[in-house]
Amino acid sequence: MLKKFVPSILILILTTVTINFADEGMWTLDALNQLPWNEMKARGLELSPEDIYNSRGVSLADGIVQLGGGTGSFVSSDGLIITNHHVAYGAIQRQSSAEQDFIRNGFLAKTMAEELPAKGYNARLCIGSEDVTNKVLNGITDKMSYSERNDIIDKNREEIVKQAETEDYIRASVVDMLSGTKYYLYTYLQIKDIRLVYAPSRSVGEYGGDIDNWMWPRHTGDFSFMRAYVGPDGKPAEYAENNIPYKPKKYLKISLDGIKENDFTMILGYPGFTLRYRTSYSVDVWQNEIYPNRIDYSTTFIQVLEQLAGDDRDLQIKYSSQIKGLNNGLKYTQGMLEGLKKTRLLEKKRKQEAEFTKFLKQNPELDKKYGHVLQEISQIYKDLWTYNRKQTMLGNLLGSSQLLNGANFIHRWSVEKQKEEKDREPGFSDKNIERAKKQIETQRDQMDIPADKKMLTIMIDEAADLPEGQKIEAIEKIVGNKTDKERKKAAEEFVEDVFSRTIFTDFDKAMELFDKSETEIKKLNDPLIQFAAELQKENEAIQDKYDAFVGAVYKLRPPLIQGMYEWKKGSLYPDANGTIRFTYGYVKGYHPKDAVNYNWITTLKGVIEKDTGEEPFDNPEALAKLFYEKDFGRYFDKNIDGLPVNFLHTTDITGGNSGSPVLNGKGEIIGIAFDGNYEAMTSDFVYDPDLTRSISVDIRYVLFITEKLGKAHNILKELEMEGE
Repeated sequence: MLKKFVPSILILILTTVTINFADEGMWTLDALNQLPWNEMKARGLELSPEDIYNSRGVSLADGIVQLGGGTGSFVSSDGLIITNHHVAYGAIQRQSSAEQDFIRNGFLAKTMAEELPAKGYNARLCIGSEDVTNKVLNGITDKMSYSERNDIIDKNREEIVKQAETEDYIRASVVDMLSGTKYYLYTYLQIKDIRLVYAPSRSVGEYGGDIDNWMWPRHTGDFSFMRAYVGPDGKPAEYAENNIPYKPKKYLKISLDGIKENDFTMILGYPGFTLRYRTSYSVDVWQNEIYPNRIDYSTTFIQVLEQLAGDDRDLQIKYSSQIKGLNNGLKYTQGMLEGLKKTRLLEKKRKQEAEFTKFLKQNPELDKKYGHVLQEISQIYKDLWTYNRKQTMLGNLLGSSQLLNGANFIHRWSVEKQKEEKDREPGFSDKNIERAKKQIETQRDQMDIPADKKMLTIMIDEAADLPEGQKIEAIEKIVGNKTDKERKKAAEEFVEDVFSRTIFTDFDKAMELFDKSETEIKKLNDPLIQFAAELQKENEAIQDKYDAFVGAVYKLRPPLIQGMYEWKKGSLYPDANGTIRFTYGYVKGYHPKDAVNYNWITTLKGVIEKDTGEEPFDNPEALAKLFYEKDFGRYFDKNIDGLPVNFLHTTDITGGNSGSPVLNGKGEIIGIAFDGNYEAMTSDFVYDPDLTRSISVDIRYVLFITEKLGKAHNILKELEMEGE
């Protein structure tokens, strides 16, 4: 279970000021005692902090897992997990084919024996956390360069992780809180055998598709059930037929009592990434470099995959998980960019920093402590702009082709394996190599040479457009001074030639290279390895600069945050970083623009109204029949005169929270979080209480679909929710 710890900066902040809490904040579990419990209890919370997280006993937190890039929760004593359909999508896709299309038709295992392996999935249950700031900063001196500082921190973090991973099923990570003010070690029990139990059809689980994604009103049954298995001895093990269901210390109960406007809600989950404490210089890079690049890259990749798939259903299925993820990220990024511009956050940050500087000038003692910080941050970002586009493009090149990425990894491993393990670059320990092999093996059936070739050709062509001073030498050798069609042709011919001669088109032979020495690798004269090595050489030159940048950032941001606190006072909570967090809020609609008011809940009537008979609004006929016959059973809500589908609430979440249980004041599941609203995508940078909303599927709709449409009575029985 989690060890108790309280960050000293949080204690200082939360006990010395009166905080005006909104529903804002993704709070670490150790900080629960500092939240406004009297206010929350007055609005419906019936639990104590220890009921939610208990360092010495069992609590709700023991029922929450990190799963497939999102979150899940145990809902039975036999390891049954509820999460989002889109979180489970990869498992559904990998078990599907044109003949057995679980994406289109859904899947149900009526017995445990029928449950299907969720290839590539594992569930991580947090079992410990510890303040390791002193260990991470051990050996750091004020005289060190930023690059040296970053190298020591990286090596210290890796050594701490290595010491913590005492078993092959224990995973660990060292994360920073409040931009390097503190560092914590989180350890996890990794459950390796996850299986698919029930997934509704695409026309329920993805209803509205990319058109409705991030939008309100929403009518999506975004849920699925999976199960965690362990070895016969109760310890996590790889998939095996004789494995047994995992017995969680805690599983969550479900409530059919329903919700109403202004009801209290709370979420436990694993939010991935926020940037609430970033400077204007950081916002500038995200707004004018990172997001535009991601939009271009994702759009290109989607077009390539869709064109290659055409009308071939097997290829559509093969690419579907990638396309779905790319589309989701694309719309998110477009919304972020639009929101940043619309809210003028960059200009607001610059104004805030100018006011902060003025405040410091009026307070000499504080100016002495913090006056230099913004100036130094400004300088390191100026340097970043001189190589940022080249670094991004190198990442795009290596990421555009799984085969090229694999060749690069093999090449780097052949170099790193000659060193003592403690001297290797992060990520190249013996344990990590074994994990990498297993991960590559699980992705074997997802590798696609035509897609690799097409994307790499496009990226080579685009890389030729880099400005002077950021050109990539390996690309210039391919395209020279060619332009337009000649340049595209040169890129295409290069890729065709390399792929025709590389060993990496043979998966088994490529895997054998893990055991080869650097000398043996070089003797192969493999053109893909040679190209990867050229790119990596340029990447490493930039990486040295970037390491110095990161070292500087992690030295300068903590005093900036402390200085801002002394100026403004108020609440501070760490940015999301993939660790388990608590957030709370209330059921509430919103008013996005003039003359538009959004209600807090949608119903099955809206599903029927959106039906066009064509994807993504092709409502199942059986579901329409249930609606017209008013066969709602116990799931009908007379207060809204309908069957609830999705609802809004003010909880503060982000990517990684997908699949998180939405709980009522008793700690019972009332919904499953799956999205945020388009108008508030900039909440990763700043929370807006008037606009920021979580979108969740009502648990009554989950059970209605499971019972009435899916006929999954075995699941209802296991949930202790058998029908009437």
